[in-house]
Amino acid sequence: MSAPQVDIQARYPMAPLIRFTLISLYLALVAPLPVLATGALQTTLWLALPLGLALVVAATSEQVELNGSTIRVGHPRWCAWLLRRGWSLPWSAIQGLTPVATSQGGRVFYVRAADGSAYLLPQRVAAFEEFLGRFGQETGLDVSSIGRISPPWTYQLLAVLSGTMLVGELGWLAWAGSPGVW
Repeated sequence: MSAPQVDIQARYPMAPLIRFTLISLYLALVAPLPVLATGALQTTLWLALPLGLALVVAATSEQVELNGSTIRVGHPRWCAWLLRRGWSLPWSAIQGLTPVATSQGGRVFYVRAADGSAYLLPQRVAAFEEFLGRFGQETGLDVSSIGRISPPWTYQLLAVLSGTMLVGELGWLAWAGSPGVW
């Protein structure tokens, strides 16, 4: 017997800028390792590279699903078996929000449930303002003080740096592969 299908009225994946940045940072930092390694370690790293990439892609595939009665935070089916974290609450069980300062000077918010549990409110989703509006409408909570966990320029800068590293690494590979270089 399969689980009943829930009518998903809205789905909010991780913001594309954040997802692209994290994936490109992984590639920029890890892709050169097999090329630089020697012997058996090189083979191991070539095998590990796509596995690590799959894990990063899975981790950045978290999404928020909303319907008329529930909010659900989790991963799509293709990777949910591996990344079992996530949560789901009926709108009626949400009692409040608790702000918590981060060590970087930002604020995250925990959704407090009627049973005393607390869950991290996603702040890295696409269409964040729309998501917040819907969250506030469904819960009746004031969401006016909630913002993104970090400003977009931080991910833009990291994306540029990661892209620059990748271009530099590809340039080095092209140069190093030229006849007569070694």
